[in-house]
Amino acid sequence: MNPKTKMQKKQYEWEWQWNNARNDSKWLFTEWIYPNNLEDFRGKEVLDCGCGGGQHLNLIAPYCKAAVGVDLNSGSIARRNNRHNRNIKIMEGDIAKINLGKKFDTVYSIGVLHHTDNPTASFNNIAKHAKKRGKVIVWVYSFEGNLLNRVFLESFKKIFFFWINKKILWIFSNFITGALYVPIFTVYLLPLRFLPFYEYFQNFRKLSFKENNLNVFDKLNAPQTFFIKKSVVGMWFNPKKFRDVHISPYRGVSWRASGTKK
Repeated sequence: MNPKTKMQKKQYEWEWQWNNARNDSKWLFTEWIYPNNLEDFRGKEVLDCGCGGGQHLNLIAPYCKAAVGVDLNSGSIARRNNRHNRNIKIMEGDIAKINLGKKFDTVYSIGVLHHTDNPTASFNNIAKHAKKRGKVIVWVYSFEGNLLNRVFLESFKKIFFFWINKKILWIFSNFITGALYVPIFTVYLLPLRFLPFYEYFQNFRKLSFKENNLNVFDKLNAPQTFFIKKSVVGMWFNPKKFRDVHISPYRGVSWRASGTKK
């Protein structure tokens, strides 16, 4: 833990989101953790860093020996959603500051590091909780491929979306999601790979409206988002500290990465 890293403030936006929605898509989780798979959790002690509503803990519970989920904002929701899993424990904490006094076979953080105050500090701290020869797995939004989100959406969020009621934002998100179906099921069916988010929208066509709406709402609702360059992900998984490193783009808008601690 770096004593200079300030404790991140709680953000009620996440509590509202995970109290009103959840994403239980197993196939999407397995694609985010690739080339790892659910069987890799078999018999392991696992740490979920930024567990949100606990949906990913639900997916690994049948496989792992035990798992701890840590979240700063929605621990009570994750605890409620995992009350039937006796091998799951939920704790409240800032993943950039936690010191659990224990190391785990597998440590993962899916879709969370890019929302923290300092993604690199957060990664370094969660990686400390992995055992020697333990696995660290992350999935983060990429700097590459996200020009429209970085320049336009993030700016518009600060001007408008931050200031409106969450229930209204949810309705607005439903409207945007519905409107996206028109181009995604017409123009984006053509082999025009130069179009923005061309790969990403392939997933859109696989997911339900409810799941797509959650993804849209997540982008409108997030208090802050840092888009991570591949070079930064490579720095996280320094070959001096990790072996069997895997870094690959996912749908042109994110990085999935993992490595085994030396």
